[in-house]
Amino acid sequence: MNNNERSLIVPETHAGLRVDIALQQLLPEFSRSKLQEWIKQDFVLVNQLPVTVKHKVYAGDEIKVTIQSNLENNAFLPEAIPLNIIFEDNTLLVINKPPGMVVHPAVGNWSGTLLNALLYYIPENAAIPRCGIVHRLDKDTSGLLVVAKTLSAQTHLVHQLQARSVKREYRAIVWGQLWKNGTVNQPIARHPSIRTRMAVHLSGKPAITHYEILERFGVHTYLRCNLETGRTHQIRVHMQYLKAPIVGDPVYGLKSIMPIKAMSDRLRKNILDFKRQALHAIRLGLIHPTLNKFMEWSIDLPEDMKLLLEVIRLEQLDDEVTTDILEIEDYINEVSDDIDDEIIDDDE
Repeated sequence: MNNNERSLIVPETHAGLRVDIALQQLLPEFSRSKLQEWIKQDFVLVNQLPVTVKHKVYAGDEIKVTIQSNLENNAFLPEAIPLNIIFEDNTLLVINKPPGMVVHPAVGNWSGTLLNALLYYIPENAAIPRCGIVHRLDKDTSGLLVVAKTLSAQTHLVHQLQARSVKREYRAIVWGQLWKNGTVNQPIARHPSIRTRMAVHLSGKPAITHYEILERFGVHTYLRCNLETGRTHQIRVHMQYLKAPIVGDPVYGLKSIMPIKAMSDRLRKNILDFKRQALHAIRLGLIHPTLNKFMEWSIDLPEDMKLLLEVIRLEQLDDEVTTDILEIEDYINEVSDDIDDEIIDDDE
């Protein structure tokens, strides 16, 4: 038996107890919830067999537990994760974060984060709060973010964010047709009943998103969004408020508005296969903490959003060609009717 395994014999005093309750008393160093999780994942065997949490044990039963390492211990470990670095000097690091990467460790994502990658790339950043991270992007939002390499630079950047002098431009593909540029000035707070979400709420903190229409399609709009504030999930919540949620958003999307019948099979497939919110931080501008001059960086759209836009544009083109053909057919029919009328008039 290795060091990660515990083998126990159920004593008479524990006969008839549920296996999770018995284990909680026999292994008090582990919480009952953790033991229940191990039972569900078959890391607990009773008499060599997996069991359910409600299984009752009896005197003489053998329980074997395979101890699982605490994933939270990985939260601040260096990991050799590649970084797409756009700019770097002794003060700053500007990174193009890919979709799917969590910025800071949290429940469900204790490893594989940007913080883990930074600890490997610049180990000295371990001495800086949050490893120099000053702002975040959602897990499935791609694009630019800045990391400070000194404590003074981090403080300087935080003050800039508070003063709203950091320029952050995003690109988004949303559902529906927005007809004019605008601004959403609505406070955002934790959702009153679903604590993992945010929502527009009068008790929230001020949140301002400016949006500009770049292209309008049959059932979508391509937007430029500029943040004046930086609330959690701000653009996603504000687009939902406009009833123009971001394509692919699993939290703030409104599936009921998807015009399935209005889309071709090709577009429908590409939309359903797009597994993240179509949101990308494309431009970042700030005052360099030590050079004291404004600097700006921009990057391309990621390939998945480029491909989605191409399919949407093709759909629009197909619709326009179809419309043109129908208009031509109508014109030909009108001309034919006129000719027929003239022929009839001549016969008379």
